[in-house]
Amino acid sequence: MLTGLAPLVSRHTRLLILGSFPGVASLQAQQYYGHPQNHFWKILHAIWPSSPIPVGVGSYQKRSEWLLDRGLGVWDVYAACEREGSLDSSIRQPVVNDFSQILQQCPRLEAIVHNGGESFKHARHVRTALENVPAAVRRAGPPQASTAPLGGSALHEVKSVGVQFYKLPSTSPANASWSFERKLAAWREVFARHGLV
Repeated sequence: MLTGLAPLVSRHTRLLILGSFPGVASLQAQQYYGHPQNHFWKILHAIWPSSPIPVGVGSYQKRSEWLLDRGLGVWDVYAACEREGSLDSSIRQPVVNDFSQILQQCPRLEAIVHNGGESFKHARHVRTALENVPAAVRRAGPPQASTAPLGGSALHEVKSVGVQFYKLPSTSPANASWSFERKLAAWREVFARHGLV
């Protein structure tokens, strides 16, 4: 049984990006999106080109702060699982993370961004956890969009918890059917909808 990474969030997190479970390279490095071919950090750099992502010694800590400073957070839907290799299709016996405290950790949360289909399969677990949060912790949330984002992403409105749920194309190198440019367009639109671009 493999154990995932702790959430990378702050009280300023407005968009929480949920992957499925860290790949082998990420687990070994104890870093989110640690595989050099994953498009995650490249997409963020392309969204904010005027603010380069830190590189070099100690760069992961600096990149994490860079991400948090921009209102993002990162976590996974699975806390633990059995898996050979890094593919989502190899995940067995998954244990879903406990999302019941996420609104207290992230009081400004506007949206959950699922990074790929495996993560999005568990959107209902996340939604249920948020719906069970005491009403005093919930708030009205951002204005609800009336149309789905362009670029192939999907929007699911959950007005009862004031949080929007998006399914975006996976940044994984295994998602070869989407070019970098198509992934970037879909991700950028969601960020723009929440004033992060």
